Amino acid sequence: MDGSVTEPGAGEAAQVAAFRERHGLPALVDVHTHFMPDRVLRKVWAYFDSAGPLTGSPWPITYREEEDRRLARLREFGVRAFTSMLYPHKAGMAQWLNGWSAEFAARTPDCLHTATFFPEPGAEAYVRRAVEDGARIFKAHVQVGAYDPADPLLDPVWGLLAEAGVPVVTHCGSGPAPGKHTGPEPIAKVLERHPRLPLVVAHLGMPEYTEFLDLAERYGEVRLDTTMAFTDFCEERMPLPVRERARLADLGDRVLLGTDFPNIPYPYVHQLEAIERLGLGSAWVRAVCHDNGAKLFLDRT
Repeated sequence: MDGSVTEPGAGEAAQVAAFRERHGLPALVDVHTHFMPDRVLRKVWAYFDSAGPLTGSPWPITYREEEDRRLARLREFGVRAFTSMLYPHKAGMAQWLNGWSAEFAARTPDCLHTATFFPEPGAEAYVRRAVEDGARIFKAHVQVGAYDPADPLLDPVWGLLAEAGVPVVTHCGSGPAPGKHTGPEPIAKVLERHPRLPLVVAHLGMPEYTEFLDLAERYGEVRLDTTMAFTDFCEERMPLPVRERARLADLGDRVLLGTDFPNIPYPYVHQLEAIERLGLGSAWVRAVCHDNGAKLFLDRT
């Protein structure tokens, strides 16, 4: 691998297929992809269009396409299961988003039924309803929501999800720009109260990689997703310390493939190549890109 970023195009599905063949992968399981109501997604894209001051460079959306085409791309790439990560930025949004995502999952069988929440009165009730309706995974965006994950309004939510064993992908690291409640300390307070919570730290916790690896070593139900980690885009700004690769290898059963598709400033295959070029071996790549996600979400069905 020479570190160059492959341009997206008609041949990208073949490039992903070649990656899968190199590592004996029957399919991919991607726990961090975004599908949202159209008007919400377009607002997200508008945010990234203006994100240059946050990241130090433009953030072009590589897959700015209609929903049907985005679904077709993931299937062309051999993604067996993916998510509709969606999140509120204010009170009163979460229930509406959960209704949309339940309908989306019903018409999209390869999408894991995804839900979300916000620290507000009634959160426990609508999270319980989502779990009872079949939600398989939740998204909590501490940075965008600008809330403290240890807010007392969320304590029963975390407890419910810990008891139900439903994973929560949580953007709690300080990348691409720090928020009032990002970083390891706020979410560590949640884990102290709910040590069995199946927490998936989005983006490997960048840039606080070391501290979030510490949490994964301390709590057996903490996992990390690879979203944007190791890519050229993030290595230039928030590089993973080389010394932490050994810890990633040791936690190989608790690292999950995530990509942020479609909201990425490079082709999907580059995330896979970035994982590959860590040099941790095909068994590790298979675990990250398929086996761990399949065990968590598919083998239980």
